[in-house]
Amino acid sequence: MAENKIFAGPKVRRIRNGLGLTQMAMAEALEISPSYLNLIERNQRPLTVQLLLKLAAVYKVDLDELQGEAGGLVRDLREVFADPLLAGELPGEQELIEVAEAAPNAASGILKLYRAYREQAQRLSDLAGLLAQEGHDTSISATRLPADEVREKLERRPNFFASIEDAAEAFHGRLSPGDDLAGALRHWLRKEHGIAVRSLPVHAMPNLRRRYDRHSMRLFLSERLTPFDQLREIAMEASQLALNAEILAELDALSLSSREARRIARFELARYAAYALMMPYGAFLSAAQRARYDIDVLRARFSVSWEHAANRLTMLVRPGATGIPFFVMEVDSAGNRLRRAGAQGFPQARFGGGCAKLNVHSAFAQPGQVLVDAAEMPDGGAFLLISRTLEGPQAAFNERVRRTALLIGCDFAHRDEVVYGQAVAGGGLPALAIGTACRLCERQGCLSRAEPPVTRPLGLDEMVTGLSAFDFQ
Repeated sequence: MAENKIFAGPKVRRIRNGLGLTQMAMAEALEISPSYLNLIERNQRPLTVQLLLKLAAVYKVDLDELQGEAGGLVRDLREVFADPLLAGELPGEQELIEVAEAAPNAASGILKLYRAYREQAQRLSDLAGLLAQEGHDTSISATRLPADEVREKLERRPNFFASIEDAAEAFHGRLSPGDDLAGALRHWLRKEHGIAVRSLPVHAMPNLRRRYDRHSMRLFLSERLTPFDQLREIAMEASQLALNAEILAELDALSLSSREARRIARFELARYAAYALMMPYGAFLSAAQRARYDIDVLRARFSVSWEHAANRLTMLVRPGATGIPFFVMEVDSAGNRLRRAGAQGFPQARFGGGCAKLNVHSAFAQPGQVLVDAAEMPDGGAFLLISRTLEGPQAAFNERVRRTALLIGCDFAHRDEVVYGQAVAGGGLPALAIGTACRLCERQGCLSRAEPPVTRPLGLDEMVTGLSAFDFQ
């Protein structure tokens, strides 16, 4: 037991300062030299068990306080420094432990400031949404990563890149793939660029969807991917070679601020090009109109997944040959919005997509089923909404399945042109009363409300309790 050592110098210093003692006075009471106490307080000497017992006897110190780490503070500080604004500031966790132990009051102050910052950032974000809803542009935003910049650029513009579409159609025509686009692309990659395509088992490539080996000139695809997703990966690789000039031209037009943002955007444009190659514009638009935008019919016609066909519907805005302006939003089971896009830009101001009552959240309870709703906004605007779950890469027995849900919608005025409009035509379904987001919605008595609106004072009446968890006046 005598060999057990504990380094707790900052805590000893706080005890001494709290009692108003000098190092000499405390050292005398503990029967050690002032120089030794000084080394202890600087963590250059340990607290032995005998000294711990002496501290407890002389100053009534709680031994658990001396021996235990400031775990709660460290955990909270770890969350603070995980924020994109502060990420990379600390080389490791040891500094967090030192701050929590040496200056717990300062650490608590940091936490209070950070919480206030987050709350104000949320309020500013809500205010920005409210101003946008009323038609006012605003630059108010939270901390932005390169990915945030790319997402904002793509969400605020039509999901259409004319030069990529034209080049993809021409490339598809030269391939003449018939019913085997994957085979035609594999042949083209090998013949024109010497690139072979191979599938690898999970144990050989456990964490990647695909990998291009420049040395061996091979494109490796994970066997976790469905045949549809493997086709998209092959099409992305081919597009980056055959449509490189068009992709770079569209990338330059986005005017991004950093190399990292350009790298992310280039990947997004390559994925767009893959969709354009898999589902050529003219043929896809014609098929979509004949099928009344039935996504299941389109996925079978072009041998793609439900996700691919739904995403392609948002891209049909070529001048002189436009389809219905669809928009999409993808979420996970925790409600995180992963992606938003639309033919005319995601209708953030009119639709929002932050309402808990949207059928995209209900889709997780019915995997694989297509859910249709007519949704009405507080201002009277209405949307036709279609949602379905999407399955991620194949999971192993001991892994949790990655499942997200995709919402695809359009203005309710187009319901007669869309096969899904049958489900809500003639009063088949009552309109779902939704809002842009809880903090911007003033619908009273909403059972799904998660936050009070920023535009109304809370109605705190001890004599009355409303249906919502947050009553307001």
